[in-house]
Amino acid sequence: QVQLVESGGGLVQPGGSLRLSCAASGMLFSITTMGWYRQAPGKQREPVALISSGGSTNYANSVKGRFAISRDNAKNTVYLQMNNLKPEDTAVYFCMWRSLSNVYWGQGTQVTVSS
Repeated sequence: QVQLVESGGGLVQPGGSLRLSCAASGMLFSITTMGWYRQAPGKQREPVALISSGGSTNYANSVKGRFAISRDNAKNTVYLQMNNLKPEDTAVYFCMWRSLSNVYWGQGTQVTVSS
């Protein structure tokens, strides 16, 4: 089993920044991909940013140039730096870790962008 604990969400004004963290613990074997998804009210969960075990990254078009995903292998932690936030970024953000046989999710952290 893998446990994921997210932190860093909150309320921010448009144009502001937040950094989300996702700390993993447990049986961290054969992890292939780590990343962040988000789900806005009334919408489906969608991928935001992914990072592979090899370090390659992938971003949703809507966040390219504004968000950056990174990881600290020593701390088993993945980060999402979010800059120039927009009201449409408002959602619950979920951390995801994928192994060869399972997908693990965090409990979600709310990000609200509003003036």
